[in-house]
Amino acid sequence: MFEDLLVYITVVEQASLNKASKLLNLSQPALSRKIAKLEDELGVLLFNRNGKRLELTRTGQLVYTYAIEQRQRHVQFLESISRYKQAERSVLTLGASLTTIQTTLPPLVKALMNKYPDTELKLVTGKTHEIVSHVRDKKVDFGVVASSIEEPGLLCIPLFEDHLELVVPSQHELLQEDRISMEDLSGQPMIIFSKGTWYRRVIDDLFARHNVIPDIRMEIDSFEAIVRLLPTCKAAALLPKSYLRTPLLDKNEVVTIPMKELEQTRRRTCLIFGQKTDLNTETRQWISEMKKTLSSALSV
Repeated sequence: MFEDLLVYITVVEQASLNKASKLLNLSQPALSRKIAKLEDELGVLLFNRNGKRLELTRTGQLVYTYAIEQRQRHVQFLESISRYKQAERSVLTLGASLTTIQTTLPPLVKALMNKYPDTELKLVTGKTHEIVSHVRDKKVDFGVVASSIEEPGLLCIPLFEDHLELVVPSQHELLQEDRISMEDLSGQPMIIFSKGTWYRRVIDDLFARHNVIPDIRMEIDSFEAIVRLLPTCKAAALLPKSYLRTPLLDKNEVVTIPMKELEQTRRRTCLIFGQKTDLNTETRQWISEMKKTLSSALSV
C-alpha cells in the first residue's frame, strides 16, 4: 500500500490524473486503476469526480495527511539504517516539540551536522512541558521549545523570536490589494491548524478579536501538508515565519503577505538544559554554535 500512497500524494498535489500520470510515467488508465485499488483497500471514496476535475473528499484529506506522514517516517527509517552502517559516533539527545521539529530543527540540524559530521543526534518529541521534564530528569541533553522557561535547576537561552505570516498561492486574489488587514480574511478559504495546538489557539484568538469568520476548508497538523495544499485548494494559511524559507515558497508556488496584526503573534524559541549537567565537549560546542547557526540557517 505504501507505493500506492506515494502515487496518491502526487495525484492530490497535481489535482489532475493527466498531470500526475506524466510525472509518474504511468498511463492514465494505469493510474486510475491504482487509485481505485487504494479506494477498495481502504473501503472509502477518496475523490469526488466532477468531469476531469478531482475534488478531495473529507476522508481523502485525512488519507493525504496520513500518506505524507508515512513518507516522512519512511525517509527517517532509511536514514536510521544508513547511520547504523557507519562507524560508531558520539551521541547527543535532543528534546523538541512537534511544531519546533517542523520549523526550527530542519535547518539547524542540517547546519550543525555539516559542522559535526561524526556526531549522532537522537531526537525525543513531546509537548513543551514534557520536554522540560525530560531535561530536568536528564533523559535528554537539552531541549528546544517555543516558549521561555523559568524553572529551578534549568538554564533557558533565547534563540530567536518568530511570528505567524499570511501565506497564499502566487495567483491569489489578495495579492491584488495594496494592503491586507485581518478583516480581509473574513470569508476567505483557509487551511488552519487542528484544534488543541498553540498556533490554533493564537489564530482563534486573532479571529475573535478582529471579528473574522474565515471559510475553513481543512484543519491539519502538518505544516508541509498545509503548504502543499494551498495552490490546490486556492486557500490561504497562517504559518510560522521560521518555516517559510524561500526555497519552500518557490517550490510550492506560494508567497507571503505582510500583515501588521500578525506581529502580535510573536513567540520566542529557547534552548534549555540543566545548570549542573555534565555536558560533553561536543554538546557544549553545539550550544555555543546554536544562536549563530540559527541566525544564518533561518534566513535562507
